[in-house]
Amino acid sequence: MSDIGHTIGAREAVAASGENERIIRRKRRILKAAIFATGLAGIVAEYIMATLASYLLGNAVVQWTMTISIMLFAMGLGSRISKVIRHHLVDAFIVLELALSLLCALSATGIYLLSVYIESIGFVIYLVAISIGVLVGLEIPLATRINSLFEELRLNISSVMEKDYYGALLGGLLFAFVALPMLGLTYTPIILGSVNFAVAAALFVQYRQAVRFPRSLIAGFAVVLVLLTVLALYAKPIVMFSEQKKYRDTIIFEQQTPYQKIVMTRWKDNYWLYLDGHEQFSTYDEALYHEPLVHPAFAVSRRHENILLLGAGDGMAVREILKYPQVKSITLVDIDPAMTELARTHPVLTRFNDNALQDERVRIVNSDAYVFLRENSDLYDIILIDLPDPRTIALARLYSKEFYTLCVKNLIEGGVLVTQATSPFYSLEAYLSILKTMRAAGIPAVPLHNNIPTMGEWGWVLGMNSRRLDDAGLKQRLIEADYSELDTRFLNDDAVLGMLQFGKGVLERLDSVQVNDEFNLALYRYYQAGSWDIY
Repeated sequence: MSDIGHTIGAREAVAASGENERIIRRKRRILKAAIFATGLAGIVAEYIMATLASYLLGNAVVQWTMTISIMLFAMGLGSRISKVIRHHLVDAFIVLELALSLLCALSATGIYLLSVYIESIGFVIYLVAISIGVLVGLEIPLATRINSLFEELRLNISSVMEKDYYGALLGGLLFAFVALPMLGLTYTPIILGSVNFAVAAALFVQYRQAVRFPRSLIAGFAVVLVLLTVLALYAKPIVMFSEQKKYRDTIIFEQQTPYQKIVMTRWKDNYWLYLDGHEQFSTYDEALYHEPLVHPAFAVSRRHENILLLGAGDGMAVREILKYPQVKSITLVDIDPAMTELARTHPVLTRFNDNALQDERVRIVNSDAYVFLRENSDLYDIILIDLPDPRTIALARLYSKEFYTLCVKNLIEGGVLVTQATSPFYSLEAYLSILKTMRAAGIPAVPLHNNIPTMGEWGWVLGMNSRRLDDAGLKQRLIEADYSELDTRFLNDDAVLGMLQFGKGVLERLDSVQVNDEFNLALYRYYQAGSWDIY
């Protein structure tokens, strides 16, 4: 006798029961479909927890690695625990799916809410990940033992694993291209919970005779269904409440994209843009950031016709570039189409970027900056890099010697390269590493900095593709350039002169830092070691 309770036995028992072949085939198909669905749900659960961890804890590479590894380990624990379940396997599998339904559906909303009140939210995230992992780990062993009713061992194992893996592939594709961009982390977990609920319901209906405790299971179905319905109705307000608690000002827009969480807030007539919880700019003082990014480069560049922007999807830098009538084309490369679309259409952003992305000279390319540069065959007069800080390994690559070398290959002789270079106050070693790395790419480079009230002391590095100039010569060109006729809110001759000056103990430490290259991403370590806790 097998372990499927007192009603279902081994294959011989099925034959003896008199069930016709059509009913057996239907039960087998339902079980295979359930295994496919649980494979889909399992992988999506892993991705949800990893995405949630990277958003709330930062450092996507580390959080994805940790979360997926922890969940795989927990799945192993679940598989081990499954041997304790000796009887009533159908009942156990249905209870398992109901538990997963509830836990997965509640995961994101519950963690968002708890993050308002618990400082060490990482512990909660990993605990939930372990719990889901254990339950997912129970699924395959139980499904295999139930499927042994219909297939011999050789076919049973291959059949179960095949359906599980196929489901995982579909789950990954749906998460990346449908669920996360369209439903976000608010509703994707609820849909996931509904999949587990549907699996439980299908098994309950098809294996009704094998169920030992039908009344208890029906009560469980009712409770879970009510909770899923309530959660679907109130998840958005709960998440918005939790998000709002993280920001001082009123949230007016939020969107989870496949690449980042975009949030805009308002205080009086000023607006802030945040990506993954990190401030990108405030309309109160964004000119103090974007004018130094753009105008010094134009002051010393040989030509102003073809401009490349890497990042800067909000359109503020494009607004500054369009002040130069010589500009013929601007190529803006930003990986996130949601960000550039927002900058093109949202009334707040179009108000402050002067509808810059609607200009016919602007071409938007939604691509990875590194990939774009590798595949590009055009030369540009100026390349401006306005990417997020190197707070992850992936971002640190976009500040590497190899990346700057690639940029130089895409510059004309006498062309200018500028990158935002994080804060020389909060992370001096990271700032100096960027300066040293650009020089290591074979071009003269000069550091600049400015105080931005809402962001603190901030820095840039400006380099030129020139065989004739050295660092001192480039700095002198910046000093001698005329900024008096520029249409700016802040930047003038004196401002640039001030941005080129540094106090004691800043540039003197340049020799002590390492170049950031792909074999030694020192910049990431420097950035993580910065004084961001007082930022």
